Amino acid sequence: MTTPEISHYNYDPSIPAAALFGALFLLSAIAALFQWIRYRAWVWVVMVFAAFMEGIGYLLRIWSIKNVTKKPPYVAQFALIVLAPVLMAAGFYVVFGRIVYHVVPPAERKTRVLWVSPRFVTPIFVTSDVICLFLQLVGAIKVSSVNPTDPNAAQEAKKGRNIALVGVVLQLVVFGFFCITAARFNFTSRAFTADFEKRIQPPTDAKYVQIDDYPKKVKKNWQQLLLAVNVGCGLILVRTIYRTVDFSLGRKGYTEEHEWCAYVFDALPMLPCVVLFIFFHPGKYLPYLSLRLPKHARQSAHDNIEMGQSN
Repeated sequence: MTTPEISHYNYDPSIPAAALFGALFLLSAIAALFQWIRYRAWVWVVMVFAAFMEGIGYLLRIWSIKNVTKKPPYVAQFALIVLAPVLMAAGFYVVFGRIVYHVVPPAERKTRVLWVSPRFVTPIFVTSDVICLFLQLVGAIKVSSVNPTDPNAAQEAKKGRNIALVGVVLQLVVFGFFCITAARFNFTSRAFTADFEKRIQPPTDAKYVQIDDYPKKVKKNWQQLLLAVNVGCGLILVRTIYRTVDFSLGRKGYTEEHEWCAYVFDALPMLPCVVLFIFFHPGKYLPYLSLRLPKHARQSAHDNIEMGQSN
């Protein structure tokens, strides 16, 4: 006797909702791609990639909804939607690190400014993000690959959710600390305002100004970009808390039986994370957005001391 196929969803999924967010994310991704090329903001590639992941994920969700018993489309859309925000967080880590290098003088790049040495901000948080990404990837694939008709389906799904839960909780802890660090920088950075103003080449009242000897002109009000990062962090934090609750409740939890939760607490917070940086693009505020900072831009206080001793 043939075992009846069971839907991978515990509710009646909505095609219009998936189509709406798929279209919005893809349009935002295309705009982000255009700006990525225009400003040559190569380090921002993670955000562009994440935006396309979201858009494709929701379009694949339409395919999955039309084939609710099929495993491949369900696995694909679930993995892309779950993992995209992790890459967005990595983008925030990188851009925040560039803001610090842009604003804080080399001699002041000390642990007291951020509670972490500025030169290790990006490596530490990005490494943590990679670990979170791996755990959530393994967990998401394991959860979405479970066949509901298998006799051990509940046990296997629970194992996958536990793995993903570890990744989400780790991200919640690390990203929570990062959010506090980035918010605190709004206040600690005020000590460097006067020094930053001195580096601006006249006229200082222009919309775009030249900083130091870098030929590219940028907006001097870098605080707008920092605020955008802070807002984006808050949105990702909301989504991470939601995923923590979702994985904790399990297959029969409220969030797994009501689709609106995924759109309100995941899709809806993630969309502004992309759109916000179309208006406040890092390329408008930061001079160095190549994959690797120039040597003089990443010069640390330790380097300055050694140079002073050698003279």
